[in-house]
Amino acid sequence: MVAAVFSVLGLLEFNRMALLGECQAEQYLSAIAGGLLIVPIYLQRFDLLVMFLILNFLLLALLYLFRLGPLDQLIFRLGWQLLGLFYLPLLLGHLVLLRQLPEGRGWVFMVLFAVMACDSLAYFVGVRFGRHKLYPQVSPKKSIEGSLGGLFGSCLGVWLAGALFLPRYGIGQIIFIGLLLGVVGQVGDLFESLLKRACGVKDSGGTFPGHGGVLDRLDSLLFAFPLAFYLARLIS
Repeated sequence: MVAAVFSVLGLLEFNRMALLGECQAEQYLSAIAGGLLIVPIYLQRFDLLVMFLILNFLLLALLYLFRLGPLDQLIFRLGWQLLGLFYLPLLLGHLVLLRQLPEGRGWVFMVLFAVMACDSLAYFVGVRFGRHKLYPQVSPKKSIEGSLGGLFGSCLGVWLAGALFLPRYGIGQIIFIGLLLGVVGQVGDLFESLLKRACGVKDSGGTFPGHGGVLDRLDSLLFAFPLAFYLARLIS
């Protein structure tokens, strides 16, 4: 339920970033459809998931066919909304799959601890010691020093979550998981920054005043949950 709600809210922000007030019916359709995609993921009915994706595409295609707008914008608008269906519900749906694993609860906390610690230390280390830009074309304020601090924070977060919820993992596994989650979490953050820069917006929305929108809070988690799910399947 939580994943479905955040998928809908995130998709509304995602669509609004690029489409603004245009194609309102299409925006709401794809957002609601994105939330519904969580249902077959929860049921682990991947045949239904494919069917839902096909139906979503057909409905959007019909809407754009009969609500004809500027033809030079058609590919961008349709492609953007289809990208949203993969970017949000399919990635966030791995939270549901992860939680359903035997040790899923511990892994969910591990991801949350890793991402929060990574973000916090990346910020503080970057502010204090940041000298070398990480990727100025996409995110001018991020530094290599901050990124390295974030990786250390991610390892600390995984260690804490492991001690509380998954004590059977050794220090080698903790460092390995922490580094991987730290890397993909930062890649997720950079990817969302890339999308916002392409759309010319600072934040994805204003749901959290001073902290941006739902998508700004999910960016790292969207990449971290799938990795955690497949890692948990591999090493559990």
